[in-house]
Amino acid sequence: VQYVESGGGMMQSGGSLRLSCVVSGFTVSSSDMMWVRLAPGKAPTWVSGLRSDGVTTYYADSVKGRFTISRDDAKNTVALEMHSVKPEDAAHYYCQTGYGDNQIDMSSWGQGTQVIVSS
Repeated sequence: VQYVESGGGMMQSGGSLRLSCVVSGFTVSSSDMMWVRLAPGKAPTWVSGLRSDGVTTYYADSVKGRFTISRDDAKNTVALEMHSVKPEDAAHYYCQTGYGDNQIDMSSWGQGTQVIVSS
């Protein structure tokens, strides 16, 4: 299993960004998927989850209404669209299987993609 995240970068507060995670080793259409972020000096934080039905989504309160999780079955990828980004969103972002905040598994992570937000 391999996750390759991309799409991160530096942006100003209030901006938008789209993160992508290319998955190999299994099909995302048959799995729950989620995004987790890790900020320096902090514990990993669950951000959003998408059930295998491709419709049921979950969001942390801190990102609800601003972030959208989705997947592309043809490309076997999972995306996280980020809008109205805030300085506290700055972190490394990782995708993994699962959908809830009790399923974080750092041992499965790829290299992640870094989001830097300037105020």
